[in-house]
Amino acid sequence: MEKRIAVVSAILDNPTKMQFEFNKIVSDYKQIVKGRMGIPFQDEDVSVVSITVVGTVDEINSLTGKLGSIKDVIIKTSISKKKL
Repeated sequence: MEKRIAVVSAILDNPTKMQFEFNKIVSDYKQIVKGRMGIPFQDEDVSVVSITVVGTVDEINSLTGKLGSIKDVIIKTSISKKKL
């Protein structure tokens, strides 16, 4: 299947409660993860995470679906139109 580049944006409300589960899911997809940046907002008890991935649309959707199923996690994804 054709691969695409995507950026997965995540906002974690109260990250200390779900960061283990979030990190475990991202680790399960390490074969498609190319980069990750996290910014903690400690005073607000929020974390913002950006993950760059290269994979098939099915792999990207699987990752984002699992991350989006975590309580208090908001996921938005941008997938390039260009096929690799």
